[in-house]
Amino acid sequence: MPRIRVRVAGVVQGVGFRPFIYRIARDRGLGGWVLNRPDGVVVEVEGPGGALEGFLAALEKEAPAPARIRSVAVEERPEEGEGTFTIRPSDGGGDTRPSVPADLALCPDCAREVEDPADRRHGYPFTNCTYCGPRFTIIEGLPYDRPRTAMKGFPLCPACAAEYGDPGNRRFHAQPVACPACGPRLDLPGWARDPLEGAARALLDGRILALKGLGGYQLLADATSGPAVARLRERKRREEKPFAVMFPDGASLEAACLVSPLERALLASPEAPILLLARRDSAAIDPGVAPGNPRLGAFLPYTPLHRLLLARVGRPLVCTSGNLSDEPMCHTEADALERLGGIADLFLGHDRPILRPVDDSVVRVDAHGPTLLRRARGYAPLAHPVALGGPPVLALGAHQKSTLCLLDRGQAVVSQHLGDLHTADGAELLERTVEDFLRFFKVEPAVLACDLHPDYASTRLGERLARAWGRPLVRVQHHHAHVAALAAELGLEGPLSGLAWDGTGLGSDGALWGGEGLLADGGAFTRTAHLKPFPLPGGDRAARDPGRSALGLLWEATGTLDGGEAFGDLAVVRSMLERGVNSPRTSSVGRLFDAVAALAGVRSARGFEGQAAAALEFAALASDDPGTYPWGLGTGPVLVADPAPLVAALLGDRARGVAPERCARRFHRALADLALAMARAAGKEQVLLTGGCFQNALLTSLVRETLARDGFRPLSPEAFPPNDGAISLGQAAVAAAT
Repeated sequence: MPRIRVRVAGVVQGVGFRPFIYRIARDRGLGGWVLNRPDGVVVEVEGPGGALEGFLAALEKEAPAPARIRSVAVEERPEEGEGTFTIRPSDGGGDTRPSVPADLALCPDCAREVEDPADRRHGYPFTNCTYCGPRFTIIEGLPYDRPRTAMKGFPLCPACAAEYGDPGNRRFHAQPVACPACGPRLDLPGWARDPLEGAARALLDGRILALKGLGGYQLLADATSGPAVARLRERKRREEKPFAVMFPDGASLEAACLVSPLERALLASPEAPILLLARRDSAAIDPGVAPGNPRLGAFLPYTPLHRLLLARVGRPLVCTSGNLSDEPMCHTEADALERLGGIADLFLGHDRPILRPVDDSVVRVDAHGPTLLRRARGYAPLAHPVALGGPPVLALGAHQKSTLCLLDRGQAVVSQHLGDLHTADGAELLERTVEDFLRFFKVEPAVLACDLHPDYASTRLGERLARAWGRPLVRVQHHHAHVAALAAELGLEGPLSGLAWDGTGLGSDGALWGGEGLLADGGAFTRTAHLKPFPLPGGDRAARDPGRSALGLLWEATGTLDGGEAFGDLAVVRSMLERGVNSPRTSSVGRLFDAVAALAGVRSARGFEGQAAAALEFAALASDDPGTYPWGLGTGPVLVADPAPLVAALLGDRARGVAPERCARRFHRALADLALAMARAAGKEQVLLTGGCFQNALLTSLVRETLARDGFRPLSPEAFPPNDGAISLGQAAVAAAT
């Protein structure tokens, strides 16, 4: 009989892959075995040639939904005469690489059990199997088995033990497996009866609930109640930033939002992210959930606990991270009681420990496919293959939307979204995550990487670690890291043309960059184009105040502050600008967005990061004006784009009474024109689009269309965010190349 050995690499451990292999081999009467190795799964199968062909076809076509097969290598082996198929113990040999599955949403089979009154797991909020449930949030170390998880304190009952040991059962070696007889239990302090009933009643009464979820605490409130939403905003100190909404089921979600087939599939996927969806006019969601926003962050219950609670409440709930604005999410009981005590009216907890905080992922579907805006639950810390060798690298990321990256033996492991590092708690979380990753993956970095900016908490941590460990520290320019991250994600080699447009990042010349055309090649880059810098009166204050950015742009473009009376004390600002005091210059497209939002009459105050730019995008979406605005394009080895002609045309439009929506649309088209000019200056067919400005769906669409029409091939991120969440990957790539 023919015999083959099959090596399968990718996300194939902790997702029910061995029981799946066992089933498809036994179904075809094949003999052999399957086992886990650190570098993937190895299978040997023996039997008739047709059965082997069917096995290989099923392996790739019928794999469990959470699995992600990266490669399948097949080689012939000598016949051994095995007539039965077995699952062998894991083999510790092979090329060990950092790999761990992400947390997975409730699967359809477990959902049916939870809802079946005849099933022993009926109504049990911690039901899971190898296809779903907690992974990264409960693992203490590798190899992944129950004594090394947060479930070690819950001995299996006989019924669960039988499932766990049965190769034909989908709970075979499912480490978090549990049932009402042996698993975690809910607790609602002050409520003696059914905790879910008490929590549901409180939510229907307009109270705020702190829920211990999969990766941390979440704050829940009735999304249809204006007073409940307002109360949550006041207590959480989150004035206008949109809240996400969890819907009881797909029907209620689609009654509130427009959903495409791809979006529907993502909502029901094992990753189950928050999706930014177009809102329906008839939506019952209170306007205060996402004020002035045509999109709604919507998702479905992804754990049995959420599913059971939403079924009891019977209406959509605001479901947001358990923290105060700008702080990390709480994930322990003590931390939650201390930091959320002034926000939540009651706490619904349980006795399964959460070992590391993991927030919800956020995705938007664009014309070119899904764009990850926050990479966390369901996606992190899945290893990503990269064509980069060399010793292990630890990269510490940026200051906002922080992540870290561990690069080792051709794989990049980027952490879950950690948040911003403005606070001491945020900086401490980054340091704890470094310790956790190095201990967990058992890697000793030979090189460290960080941003150029000396005041980032991540940079200061990199400097301390480099001194303590005696390791070199590579400082990577922010926008170079943006382009390098996308190149590493797509496996591209330089030189590569990239547009890195964002808020601000420290340039290699000490100025604030943010509207860059770069030619990147491994550890080096050349600046081929940029926006002409303009001053930001007040420095960091201008980043928080679009009116200040508008005054700086007016001063640069016209030499006066005429027309800026609504944006602040002109005498003070004029004095700062004339003397050059606390008025750093920037080439940032992000700050240009802020300035134009104010000048166009769309928004001159900012409640949260990116709000003015988002308002400008939403205004532009309300217009189909075909016009654009001009640029002053200089000549020379580096293309410098002067926005003065754009400002003059915009002011002229406003003076003639042109609607803000039309001005906003023309500005977006002008940026697409600028992207084309920058691409031509670099002279490469492929153009990498990255940076926080490309979170803007309209801008991304217009830029991609404009470049493609002129023969360029625009490339956007798919597996990682365009924003600073990918900076650590880019830093690691540059350090490896350096």
